[in-house]
Amino acid sequence: MTRFDEAFVVVETAEQAVDRLAVLHETATAALSQALKRYLKDRTEPDADERSLFRYPELRLTYHCHGEVPATTRAYAKVQLPGTYSVTVTHPAAFRGYLLDQLRPLMNDFTVRVEVGVSDQNIPYPYVVEQGDELAGSGITAAALARVFPSTDLSAATDGIADGLYDWGNAETLPLALFDAARVDFSLRRLVHYTGSDWRHVQPWILLTNYHRYVDQFISHGLEQLRDDPRFVRMVLPGNVIIEKAMDNGEAQALVAGVVWHRYQMPAYHLIAADGDGITLVNIGVGPSNAKNITDHLAVLRPHCWLMIGHCGGLRQSQTIGDYVLAHAYMRRDGILDRVVPPNIPIPALAEVQLALQEAAAQVTGERGDELKKRLRTGTVLTYDDRNWELRWAQERPLINLSRAVAVDMESGTIAAQGYRLRVPYGTLLCVSDKPLHSEIKLPGAANAFYNRAVSQHLKIGIAALDLLRTELNSLHSRKLRSFDEPPFR
Repeated sequence: MTRFDEAFVVVETAEQAVDRLAVLHETATAALSQALKRYLKDRTEPDADERSLFRYPELRLTYHCHGEVPATTRAYAKVQLPGTYSVTVTHPAAFRGYLLDQLRPLMNDFTVRVEVGVSDQNIPYPYVVEQGDELAGSGITAAALARVFPSTDLSAATDGIADGLYDWGNAETLPLALFDAARVDFSLRRLVHYTGSDWRHVQPWILLTNYHRYVDQFISHGLEQLRDDPRFVRMVLPGNVIIEKAMDNGEAQALVAGVVWHRYQMPAYHLIAADGDGITLVNIGVGPSNAKNITDHLAVLRPHCWLMIGHCGGLRQSQTIGDYVLAHAYMRRDGILDRVVPPNIPIPALAEVQLALQEAAAQVTGERGDELKKRLRTGTVLTYDDRNWELRWAQERPLINLSRAVAVDMESGTIAAQGYRLRVPYGTLLCVSDKPLHSEIKLPGAANAFYNRAVSQHLKIGIAALDLLRTELNSLHSRKLRSFDEPPFR
């Protein structure tokens, strides 16, 4: 077997770094896949030399500070301390744009030495099994395979860096990014499982919703964009059903009708742009557990922004069903993140996102000034983990009163806290679907009338906001999201 050079090689450009990472990753995964197939066929185990190939590539950056650290207003792609930074990398070809966006300004603005080589971190064999067909009918258990091939080690796939648990003061090597290769691969497989489509289809601008009716509107919007906007090239639906731009309406509608979205817990829909700046909508369902689950995994793709576009209960008498709530603060009673982001930690509103959502609402509704204020209210959103919180109204009333909350839901606070925790810009625009404290509850007839009237406009506001944010990308990745000890990569 011909072995490639494992030595770390100094590269002069960001492009050279990503190219070498891609070659090393392809070599490693091809070797692991071939060895696995051979073992399934005739039980031939890989030898020691072959096993040494099954490792992730590694990117290293060494910064020697001569004088003052160069000043930059960027919130990312900068080093704050002298030393050696490193990270293992998976699927560098798919992450090429992200890696170049981090490395180019770093190598341009700072005097750094960049090297690429093979790490000591094994690639678990499940991460090279695309569909599971290779294992079907083999008669070999997962436990047996784990004795022969590298298997998943959950102790190595953690969020310790994101959660501030990394010992920066005593580490020989500092983290270059929030997530290493094992953590990324773990989430990429979970995304496929939960959303029903290949993770490579996920776009950097993400809408999260808690009602399937938004999906219907998003598909209609996507078909219109494929017809009218040259920027968009295809839509991908759950089950990796692809609608190409050139398809006629009848063919596209037939594909839509055939999608079995309910097979997937949180189905995703992707409107893909030729420039890579498309939009993904994920129907996360109801509850903070789903909200945390999906954002844990979406975060490894380093999206530019995620917005919660869903329904809420209005808490104020002055609100009307169909009004909007732009969250500028969150009262988190979901409990799901209390161990890593305690509820006394403030989750700041991001000015760029707030302004984009407000301007998008003005553009879509055609209302501004006092007229817009009648429809769009800013305030605190209360997020619960208990859908029937009203049954504890006597106990909850004092806290709700003190918080000045204007709306209640089950996902927004969790999604915002996850964005804060995982350094992904976030925002929330909700639509009042009922007023549980004022005897305006969801009844079948009223609910249907509300859905027909409000959902389409609400979704258009979310999409318009993302379009506005695309023009402010450099300022969107706010310094509000960065800690004292922060990896160079965003």
